[in-house]
Amino acid sequence: MASKRELEEFREFLQVHDNPPKFRYITKATRRAWLISCISVWLFIYFVYANQQLWLPSGDIFKNKHHHNHPSDPTAVLKRCRALEAKVELPSDFVNRKRSDRFEEGTRPILVQNARIWTGRKNGTHVFKGDVLLDKGLIKSIGYLSGGSLVEVYGTSLRVVNADGAWVTPGIVDVHSHIGVESAPYLKGAADGNSYHGIIQPWLRSLDGLNTHDLSYPLSIAGGVTTALVLPGSANAIGGQGFVMKIRETGEKSPSSMLLEPPYQINTSFPNPNLPSRWRHIKHACGENPSRVYQGTRMDTMWELRQAYNKAKQIKEKQDSYCSRAFARDWHDLGEFPEALDWEALVDVLRGKTKVNVHCYEAVDFDGIVRLSNEFKFPIAAFHHAAEAYLVPDLLKKTYGKTPAVALFATFSRYKREAYRASEFAPRILAESGIRVTMKSDHPSAIDSRYLSYEAQQAYFYGLPENLAIASITSQPAEVLGMGHRIGYIKEGYDADIVIWDSHPLALGATPTEVFIDGIPQLERAFVVEKPSNYQRRPPVPNFDKDAENAVVYEGLPPLQPRRSEAGSTVVFQNVGTMFQQRNGVVEQIQIAQGEGSGMIVTRNGTIICSDQCANLFDIGDANTKVINLDGGSISPGFVSYGSPLGLEHIKLEPSTNDGTIIDPLSRQVPKILGDFSIIRATDGLQFASRDALLAYRVGVTSAVTAPVSTGFYGGLSVAFSTGASHKLEKGAIIQEVTAVHIALNRQNKYSVSTQFAALRRLLQDPSEGEAGVWYKKVISGEIPLVAAVDSADIMATLIILKKEIELRNGKQIRLTITGGAEAHLLAKELAEANIGVLLPSKPFPMSWEGRRILPGPPISPRTALTELIENGVSVGILSQGSWEARNLPFDVTRAAIDSGGKLKKEEAFALGSTNVQRLLGVQIDEATVDLVATKGGDILSSSSRVAAILSPVREAVFFMDNN
Repeated sequence: MASKRELEEFREFLQVHDNPPKFRYITKATRRAWLISCISVWLFIYFVYANQQLWLPSGDIFKNKHHHNHPSDPTAVLKRCRALEAKVELPSDFVNRKRSDRFEEGTRPILVQNARIWTGRKNGTHVFKGDVLLDKGLIKSIGYLSGGSLVEVYGTSLRVVNADGAWVTPGIVDVHSHIGVESAPYLKGAADGNSYHGIIQPWLRSLDGLNTHDLSYPLSIAGGVTTALVLPGSANAIGGQGFVMKIRETGEKSPSSMLLEPPYQINTSFPNPNLPSRWRHIKHACGENPSRVYQGTRMDTMWELRQAYNKAKQIKEKQDSYCSRAFARDWHDLGEFPEALDWEALVDVLRGKTKVNVHCYEAVDFDGIVRLSNEFKFPIAAFHHAAEAYLVPDLLKKTYGKTPAVALFATFSRYKREAYRASEFAPRILAESGIRVTMKSDHPSAIDSRYLSYEAQQAYFYGLPENLAIASITSQPAEVLGMGHRIGYIKEGYDADIVIWDSHPLALGATPTEVFIDGIPQLERAFVVEKPSNYQRRPPVPNFDKDAENAVVYEGLPPLQPRRSEAGSTVVFQNVGTMFQQRNGVVEQIQIAQGEGSGMIVTRNGTIICSDQCANLFDIGDANTKVINLDGGSISPGFVSYGSPLGLEHIKLEPSTNDGTIIDPLSRQVPKILGDFSIIRATDGLQFASRDALLAYRVGVTSAVTAPVSTGFYGGLSVAFSTGASHKLEKGAIIQEVTAVHIALNRQNKYSVSTQFAALRRLLQDPSEGEAGVWYKKVISGEIPLVAAVDSADIMATLIILKKEIELRNGKQIRLTITGGAEAHLLAKELAEANIGVLLPSKPFPMSWEGRRILPGPPISPRTALTELIENGVSVGILSQGSWEARNLPFDVTRAAIDSGGKLKKEEAFALGSTNVQRLLGVQIDEATVDLVATKGGDILSSSSRVAAILSPVREAVFFMDNN
């Protein structure tokens, strides 16, 4: 109750106020309770805000009623800012994982026993014989494992594979591929390699164009490829982001499910700060590509790159400033985090979280990119293509951060000016300079990644050490991709991606017998070609030390013209192991000595004048006699190249160096000066002494047949010429002025296939009286072959019918040859009955819809197209599809012979690249004047040999390849 004094005070209050408030009198106790409650509320608010780190520096948490644009979730902001500073690191528990994140339920454990295992450790030198256990998508154990003990653990679910001493390597890693975004067969509806909407587009992602129905996936797997970095194309200075993927089909059958450690940004605009950072990849390009596509120059491209990085730098600085205030709890007017969805990938480059892969060829371009990296302080993962990298290794080492790796082709070169100084010795030279080397495919436009091992084999042949050659397609690209913690090696805890080979991985023709990706077998039924036991050993290779030195001394352009013997001089070849000659249109082995490898051949003016039987009549110590020791080598006919514009071009993409493309009268009006129906002769456009021709000559491809370059139905007249000649007027330079008439029948031509056949039927039934008519009359009479570029079996079938019609009408057989012939095996019997020969590429690929039904050969099919045709009686030769490929014809012939599984004799293998090609293209040869190739250390099909000299009876000289 209130006291008397309190009641009196209350009455006085009522008397003073005219309109007193109507409220109950509040006692001291009530006021005390209210005060305590208020203080408690204030303390509670302070506690909550303090724990959320929202107190203001002034201490007045209600300083601004509306928080002056505070972040809506400050805690998330701080996490985001901390994530910006975090490095890309493995989760601490990754190395102890018990199962792969890519493991698919139902996958059986697999024990590979008795293997010769290349682990990748110790710089690729660690090899041992033992076993490998695969389970839960991982390599669970390596060493000497007891199958019996494991059966007790796994029971009948364990699959045991006896490698029987075969080589086992990690799965091949392709560091530069467009598989899935430039799909096979090529169709406009799946051409997603490049965007042409801007020279700078870091926001694009190859993942968004990844086609899961690309026909090349199983082919690449058949070559041992298990992982690839799928990049956008090189049209743009910044073409977009690339993604690392396993190329096996998954249960989900989606592009995302194929990815290996995808960055978390693929499912959200910005990364989850609670998750660890993962490597991202981005594609840059400099030089000719963006200049051509965007009609600019190198100056334009470099400015665009600098401008883009300056934009990214500004965004990064805004973010850093924002985070600096956030870390200081300065929330006043801070606002939201400065986002930039279109530039965030480039900002991540500057933060060291994105690996930059640069399409770059020449020193001028390397220099620009190196300066760019130092200006904006970001590292480069790898320079790709990098044709001149071996000439400027010290420049590459000036790149910001770690020296970039270099991703190379082995011999693919001179297709553009930037690649003109490329060298087959680049891999070894770069490795000797301490720079990491990876071989890559640029699939499918350059190299089919199925043959990525072939790139490593060539690099090894030309001097890259064995350990680094295998590493160049396994551990090194894995490291470049930032995936060296899980692929590229055979180690416990690594992904179960391994390949079992039928021979040493660097042996020409080495083919997988088993491929496992994530522990899942990829070859449902592997067809294995039996090979001799020596194929399991490291292949011996020639010594190219001097050649590699000259490549640098002459800045990529060493002299290629061989040294010619003096007129009238005698050249003696000692220790000749074998000799092959052309006789009656076939290649035969000639007996030259009683003891193997002890033969002697004596020549004068390029002609053999005697062998062992009369060699003792010559004084090999005479000053006018040169003696060459072939060390058990061989003398054989030179190979013949066909299928490329060899002799009509120096640099494919430089019009001023080429003969050009002929006019097709079916699709364009022919100028009046050419008459109604002219026909073009390749001989008129020949250019001698191109580097591609001379390189071919130096490896024993002594002649070539080349047709005019045509992009339509109508071809022209081909010519046969010497690849070693200096000019057209040199004796023996032109072997045959005209060899065949050429056409092309396909669905890429401007007019329909039926229209093309109507034109061909008219030409064969009623030739005009002009020059073209003269040559088509020769075709009708069988004097000269008609050579048709055809891939489709359907078109071939129509061609067979037309051939029969014309022959029935005229009573004479037409000599018809198919080139390309991707689907020729489907009509092997019919082609043989029609007496039609076929010139095939050595490495089939379903590039077009018309060629999608290829016969791939081992390990996918027991036969190749070549063996299928030969077994049905079809005459077959091998063609080269690019001028640069002519030099690889001996390799291609060797591989074809190996893939035949011993069904081809060595003489028949020689014919694939010589007599068969001549006959199918109408080259008439005086066999006594055929160029012969002298190889040292083995015959021309041996990986241990190299060409020592070429004997040319027509040119009346021996040409020495040592230039000494």
